[in-house]
Amino acid sequence: MTSTVADRTRAEAIADYALIGAPPVADLQGLVELASTVCGVSTAVINIIDDRFQHQVAAVGFTPATCAREDSMCAVVLADPGPVVVSDARKDDRFATNPFVTGEIAHVRFYASSPVITPSGVAIGTLCVFDEDTGELSPDHQKALDLLAHQVVDVLELRRITRELSQSNEQLELFAGQVSHDLRNPLTAITGFLELAADSPEMVDAPRASWAIGRAEAAAERMAVMVSDLLEYARLGGAKPHRDELSLADIAASVIEDLDSAITASGATVTVDADLQVVGDRTLLRALMQNLVANAIKFSSAAGTTPRVEIRAQQLVGSWRLTVDDNGPGIAPDQRERVFALMERDVSHDVPGLGIGLSTCERIASAHGGRIGIDDSPLGGTSVWVVVPL
Repeated sequence: MTSTVADRTRAEAIADYALIGAPPVADLQGLVELASTVCGVSTAVINIIDDRFQHQVAAVGFTPATCAREDSMCAVVLADPGPVVVSDARKDDRFATNPFVTGEIAHVRFYASSPVITPSGVAIGTLCVFDEDTGELSPDHQKALDLLAHQVVDVLELRRITRELSQSNEQLELFAGQVSHDLRNPLTAITGFLELAADSPEMVDAPRASWAIGRAEAAAERMAVMVSDLLEYARLGGAKPHRDELSLADIAASVIEDLDSAITASGATVTVDADLQVVGDRTLLRALMQNLVANAIKFSSAAGTTPRVEIRAQQLVGSWRLTVDDNGPGIAPDQRERVFALMERDVSHDVPGLGIGLSTCERIASAHGGRIGIDDSPLGGTSVWVVVPL
């Protein structure tokens, strides 16, 4: 492993603990105080060392600070991590010219450290004790320092797991909101078709009632499949979408049917030119297309325009591209990246919504190995495109 790769790996491991710049951790402070007492010195510190700096995240005997990595004594020993004991740093070639020894920063003489190594084997820093007087460390005290360094890792791992569990709960709440968002259109379709059936007395308009009930049943079936697949998608963390052969034209047809109420109410015209067979997850790609078309209708209608929406798909070299164009107010260039973040909306348009839809689309495109972006539309509004590898 080259030093560049090693530095990058170390930086990533440090980032997992969200420690740099965070408030002091009481358990880490307790460990450095214990190390100072056990080793019989007045100063102890936990140093976390990334590719540029040494971060003193807990210390006793002085105020913790940050220094350049090239000035760090612990960075020198981290290249070959292991227990280190130096009676007089002035006589050790590794440290004799170090600013912590020469007096430029401090006057360290006795130095001992044990590496802080993550469960995956990455050395991210040290638990270090030192003094301005020369000294020794017995084998038992060195073993105690090693054990305390292991405890540092245990504390960091516990904080990481606790933080990830908290994030999982937040993601679960957001996912619940997403499911509600994505199922609203099929549910609206079911309600509308059943109301239509109820308004068609059997003896007067039985064929119409039968047709409406059939459409409602189809929407209900699609909703049931979507619930099942979205829950599976959440359980898998969105990492493994299904890879099925499917027709984008068929997906567009089901989306238009689910959005029938919104299309009718707004007077929207939706045209489809998507006769393309692709490989992907049917439920997720339907959710993506449904969000894009629903947004196009909603924002165009809110701007006082009778919506025109065009769904197009084309095969490219090594990929396929889906585009949804509208004649709405468009999205300003400085908003086009931000609107893909969760719970973010285009602040230039006062349109109700939680800002979930485009975030979902970005997640689905990414899960398929693809990209999503926004351009100006030839219709005068927004053009949202998705490119997915074949």
